[in-house]
Amino acid sequence: MTQTTPEIGKSIHAGGMMTNYHEAGSDTPVILIHGSGPGVSAWANWRLAIPYLSERLHVFAYDQVGFGYSELPAQHVYGLGRWTEHLLSFMQAVGIKRAHLLGNSMGAAVALAAAVTHPEVVDRLVLMGPMGVRFTITEGLDAVWGHTPSISNMKRLLAIFTYDHDRFVTDELAELRYKASIRPGMQESFSSMFPQPRRRGVAALAAYEDRLHELRAPTLIVHGREDQVIPLISSQKLLHVLDNAQLHVFGHCGHWTQIEHPKAFNRLVRDFLTEGTE
Repeated sequence: MTQTTPEIGKSIHAGGMMTNYHEAGSDTPVILIHGSGPGVSAWANWRLAIPYLSERLHVFAYDQVGFGYSELPAQHVYGLGRWTEHLLSFMQAVGIKRAHLLGNSMGAAVALAAAVTHPEVVDRLVLMGPMGVRFTITEGLDAVWGHTPSISNMKRLLAIFTYDHDRFVTDELAELRYKASIRPGMQESFSSMFPQPRRRGVAALAAYEDRLHELRAPTLIVHGREDQVIPLISSQKLLHVLDNAQLHVFGHCGHWTQIEHPKAFNRLVRDFLTEGTE
């Protein structure tokens, strides 16, 4: 594959498909798992976090099956099990036996599923604007999952994702994400993931909610107070059910903590993941 965009990194066969990923740094591995927005990729989610985290950690950020520049499957069959299997296959492919997991939104549900079903491969967890527990679907999440491609629709989604609209909702970003969402096969893939009624998608990603109390991994939960996509109650529920968890809430922040408050987010996450290793 010719590298024509920073979103394209390395490529490795994992979970039955060529998987696009980014790698930086050394020492303890951490895997960054992106969310489920249209036009999303590992690079789009984590481009501001990778350089800072990689100063102290071995960072891997991959495009989940159905997203980004990973190979699309022949059949659009997705779900928590498929995404979790892809994560575990990716870890095996790159030779990681145990890692920290940093999951954003839907990616947090994948991290939690991996931690419940294969606790031996998970060290610490960071869950940002997380899914993985049941909640009443928000208008914002319904709009994200029901997105139909147009630049105007993408601008509306960017406004839902962010608190500081004037700063982050730009024509350039809207066009970039729009173009990513209409690459061959991407909209067909995306539209198949969370069909109506979309509240079922929330429940499906919370398939392991009743087992979360089993987890002993130290966990940092991060949420934006003004998040219109995943309600703060989701993180509060996780704080109560997880054995070894802490919650950090950012004010003046929507669903994109890592983009709206990158310096504070990166410091918080890296300090948590490297605690005790100095």
